[in-house]
Amino acid sequence: MNVIEPGGTIGILGGGQLGRMMATAAKHMGYRIAVLDPAEDCPAAQVADVHVKGKYDDLEAAGELGLHSDVVTYEFENVDERVSQFFENEGKLPQGTLPLAVSQHRGKEKEFAEKAGIHVPAYRMVQTGEEFDRAVADIGLPAVMKTVSGGYDGKGQYLLRTPEDCSSAREDIGNTTYIVEKWVDIDKEVSQVFTRDSAGHISFFPVAENVHKDQVLFTTTVPASISDNETREIRQRTQALAEELGVVGTFAVEWFVSGEDVYFNEMAPRPHNSGHYTIEACNVSQFEQHIRAICGLPLLPVHTFPAAKMINVLGRHRDALFRSLGSEQVHVHDYGKHESRPQRKMGHVTIIGSSPDDIKLGEPAWSKSW
Repeated sequence: MNVIEPGGTIGILGGGQLGRMMATAAKHMGYRIAVLDPAEDCPAAQVADVHVKGKYDDLEAAGELGLHSDVVTYEFENVDERVSQFFENEGKLPQGTLPLAVSQHRGKEKEFAEKAGIHVPAYRMVQTGEEFDRAVADIGLPAVMKTVSGGYDGKGQYLLRTPEDCSSAREDIGNTTYIVEKWVDIDKEVSQVFTRDSAGHISFFPVAENVHKDQVLFTTTVPASISDNETREIRQRTQALAEELGVVGTFAVEWFVSGEDVYFNEMAPRPHNSGHYTIEACNVSQFEQHIRAICGLPLLPVHTFPAAKMINVLGRHRDALFRSLGSEQVHVHDYGKHESRPQRKMGHVTIIGSSPDDIKLGEPAWSKSW
């Protein structure tokens, strides 16, 4: 691919906090930024050179973004396929449309994981009540039902433990396709964030251990408390999936660890919330590696602090960001969002240290009541 040198303009589809952190990393490297987002003062637009105000499926707005941009990337996966295809046809989307299309559909995710030889929990696709009944009969309880597209932070999900849960979920089946998956009793959830360039070179960040509360990511900790064998297995499977999809850029794959078994959960074709710790805890962040990959620059080898922990800050803890500024061990990131809602991600903090015990000593008091 062509090298986009500093001074060029990177177009970003989406103006949220991931776009903001991408833009900040790119700015440090000397690039200009253009953002497409419908919101007037979205987080990424606050640090961009150009803001194209338009909807994500607006081809006219996409064309305007293309006029400003030497290369285009996306900061979330809910990009309209026609828009991504437009930029791929223009030769400006190194990541391509395939990873987007797959990650937008949970059924396709499972299919591609299976193609790559990856073990996934039993699942069935359902569109009718009758198909739902057969899926539950085949898979058994407990199970989980999710919309195949859209939904995040637990939205569009149903936990099925009892016949009553099944009756309630069945009533919501209409024109939407769902996936019913076997429930896996897990010991921990981990994610592998990595960057792959157009030549196929892969740079791995440390496997991170994630804790969710109310189906929203609460903390990410490195190193993850898994064995070396589990780390090798996760990386081998992640690489197989990356090659199957032809990934370019930073990408994340989430895994369930259950005993000695590792199961594919889901993937994200862009920098990920569980990779935010890399900004302070690594010599190169997930965002800088992403910019390097899409601009045709060589990836950097990753070196990491002995321990780090990222804690999300939601709207209900908004004032915690300001209190954290007084801590000697806490790095604060405010996303610049004007509207604060109880479950909305408003920022995050990162603690780095010489050991996991050192990290525990530096955790802010407010996080105990998250």
